[in-house]
Amino acid sequence: MAAIAPVLQAPRRAWLADLPVLAVAVVWGGSYLAAKGITAAHTVIAVLVLRFALVLPVLVLAGWGKLRALSPAQLRGAGGLGLVLGGIFLLETYGVVHTSATNAGLIISLTMIFTPLAEAAVRRRRPSAGFLGAAGVSVAGVVLLTQGAGFTAPSLGDLLILGAALARTLHVLLMARVKAVQDADSLSLTTVQLGGAVVVFALLAAVPGTGESPWAVAADFGAAEWAGLAFLSVFCTLFAFFVQMWAVRRTSPSRVSLLLGTEPLWAAAAGIAIGGEHLAPLGLAGAGLVLAGTAWGRRAATG
Repeated sequence: MAAIAPVLQAPRRAWLADLPVLAVAVVWGGSYLAAKGITAAHTVIAVLVLRFALVLPVLVLAGWGKLRALSPAQLRGAGGLGLVLGGIFLLETYGVVHTSATNAGLIISLTMIFTPLAEAAVRRRRPSAGFLGAAGVSVAGVVLLTQGAGFTAPSLGDLLILGAALARTLHVLLMARVKAVQDADSLSLTTVQLGGAVVVFALLAAVPGTGESPWAVAADFGAAEWAGLAFLSVFCTLFAFFVQMWAVRRTSPSRVSLLLGTEPLWAAAAGIAIGGEHLAPLGLAGAGLVLAGTAWGRRAATG
């Protein structure tokens, strides 16, 4: 029995590391519904300012020593990435205001297809036939998903979320290609990027006609809105970041990526079970194709 114990304990330790990562996927899936619940078209920028201004001081304090050690080149590189990150959050948040949380979570999962395709184009390598097939299945799924009860043009929100997926792809490629940030501490890099994004949101908030000010929105928030904002700030940002840092030291990056890849499933579950959203048969078929295509694409890209 003593010889068997380590074998039995190893899977248990792996699952102990997996559960927090799976929890991140769950809260990220729920983030679309939470953002939709506390945001309107005229409060998007204000909500983004509040969301990240709440967590930025915590990140600065947690990594102050390494943050001070960043070189000017690393600060410039991370700041530039922060501008792209700001664009991603603007597209995602405006998008979710104008579409369902279910659609948003499923369409954004196309990043897992777009990124390997873009990387193959940059490196001038032809993707495998299996991956191209997976991409085709995913795109067909999005087409069906966004049609509702019949074939119509995708909504503005659907197109904005699609733009966010493309922007996420650009962000990933830049992270891999901007030499100045490749050796930077992960916490410091994330802090500077979020700081750059907050600067973008704050500048936009100061422009007349871009919506309500963060202070006005904060004053109008009730308990439910503050709870939603806290969920986005504490769980979807702070908790998610620190769990990822903790998990990659205890399991493989591939395993972390696989678990985080379940995010669109949880987004659909939250939208339908909690948000009262529903999909017509055509939409259900599309959702199934998106999930199948992205899962197939992950396997083909790493195989």
